[in-house]
Amino acid sequence: MTTIRHVLREGQPRSGIETRRARRLPALRGLVLVCGLLALGACDAAQPGAPGTPAAAAPAAARQPEESRMWMTVGTRRFAITLADTEAAREFAAMLPLSIDMPDLNSNEKHAELRKPLPTNAIRPGTIRSGDLMLYGARTLVVFYQTFNSPYAYTRLGHVDEPAGLAQALGSGSVRIEFSKD
Repeated sequence: MTTIRHVLREGQPRSGIETRRARRLPALRGLVLVCGLLALGACDAAQPGAPGTPAAAAPAAARQPEESRMWMTVGTRRFAITLADTEAAREFAAMLPLSIDMPDLNSNEKHAELRKPLPTNAIRPGTIRSGDLMLYGARTLVVFYQTFNSPYAYTRLGHVDEPAGLAQALGSGSVRIEFSKD
């Protein structure tokens, strides 16, 4: 893009329109810059845990309402789970405490049949994340410990808050997992 300054030679008189355009250009650039900075600041401030917000000082586990939390214990490791806001998750939480043997499937998940079916609202998430707690069909509980793409549909139950070490804790074979509210 050629600006007016490049077209006009030094000492040539400018028309009224060219003069007004030349004066508005720096002001317009400044306005665009200020708007951009304000928008970025608003995005940062709206993020949960953004610096300067009260929630930033509290650990993730302390910020969750008690009814939206549960625990998963594998051997000596305990993982906090934030429950999804779904009817299936609420009914699953009502079944707790629950101790269940979960065999491995595809080296990325543990699964087990529940004693009763749960309500479903299956979606195809596309990407499964390590720490996802899902329901396949109406009765198959699945704990994913690897991130991968999947064409299958699941009902979301929750997610392990900090899945670091989850794969190591679950191991490669069948494992007993304890789900509890406290």
